[in-house]
Amino acid sequence: MLAKDELGRRGEATAADFLERAGLTIVDRNWRCPAGEIDLVAIDGSTLVIVEVKTRSSDDFGQPLESITASKLERLYLLASKWACGHNLRFSGFRVDAVGVLDDGSGTPRIEHVRAVI
Repeated sequence: MLAKDELGRRGEATAADFLERAGLTIVDRNWRCPAGEIDLVAIDGSTLVIVEVKTRSSDDFGQPLESITASKLERLYLLASKWACGHNLRFSGFRVDAVGVLDDGSGTPRIEHVRAVI
């Protein structure tokens, strides 16, 4: 069994690879400011995409994406604004995506990608 931090890092790397294969460009990882952290920042065409990654080693306590709360989503929208203000780039809009990774270390992880989480 992997330590929690190692599992999280592996899940974020898995999510980044998945998103890049889907055509998104990863431009930042683990961006932090006093208000919180963004796991992945990506560009999809001209859209800024803030990605929350949740990784679990089993579904014994539910699916990974079930742990994303309304307050976490609210904070991600705030963080999206802070990231965009701190980088001199233009976007047509932004969205928050979520990627759930179920990885028990014994095979290919299961990945669920939800676009435009509200």
